[in-house]
Amino acid sequence: MHNQNSKNITVGIFDSGVGGLSVWKEIVSLMPYNNYLYLADSAWCPYGPRPQEEIIERARVITSFLIGKGAGIIVVACNTATAAAIKTLREEFTVPFIGMEPAVKPAAMNSKSGVIGVLATKGTLNGRLYNQTVKRYANGVQVVEREGKGLVSLVEEGKLSGVETDRLLKKYIHPMLKKGADQIVLGCTHYPFLLDAIKQITGNDVKIVDPAPAVARHLKEVITESQDYQQGQNVLKPEETTMFYTTGTLETLMRMARRIMPGIGDEKFNAAKI
Repeated sequence: MHNQNSKNITVGIFDSGVGGLSVWKEIVSLMPYNNYLYLADSAWCPYGPRPQEEIIERARVITSFLIGKGAGIIVVACNTATAAAIKTLREEFTVPFIGMEPAVKPAAMNSKSGVIGVLATKGTLNGRLYNQTVKRYANGVQVVEREGKGLVSLVEEGKLSGVETDRLLKKYIHPMLKKGADQIVLGCTHYPFLLDAIKQITGNDVKIVDPAPAVARHLKEVITESQDYQQGQNVLKPEETTMFYTTGTLETLMRMARRIMPGIGDEKFNAAKI
């Protein structure tokens, strides 16, 4: 039974668009008993080419919005926003923040060829966090970086396969394969939606590294260790635990969320005027 003292924490999750749903999916499957808020900032998507100040401002506005809706912990489910804004968010808000870190460490450790590929946005590749991670963990490993220009927009449009998608993916992934990469890190939360198309190009000998499961595990640790939180038992079905918000069109978010969890009702999707 539900313990009266236990409190189901509300977890806020945001991304520049629908990409963060790849992280939400892992979190919900690991912790189905929490309440979740997901915000897709699709009106401002993609974040990759935007100046840092602009991304910080969006992150501030979104964080305030999610806290206003009851979020007690926030997952920045966007590599670009993590790189640009998480330091500022931690300084300005009291809730804990979990960010995305490109999974360079496991890729470098598990690479047999000594070559890894990183597919990410410009904002991530230029970010301090990413570059520190590469220095620390990819020492002695060749890192082939490619900016995945145009891929985020394709995912937002639901074009997860097809001529255009394949053309771009080949353009970015072939140079990695040519240099002998046996691990490819997906450095943007939109990219796991392209996994099938990517695997068509790489075949089975290349490992595609998605950081989302590690982020979900880290979130669980943070929540479990928190003093003011006891694990609640949410009696809701998984498709009822999340409220979705978007600054863009509802259809995009509905379509992508229902690819993961088909039973989510229309009443769970809301426009966010922020």
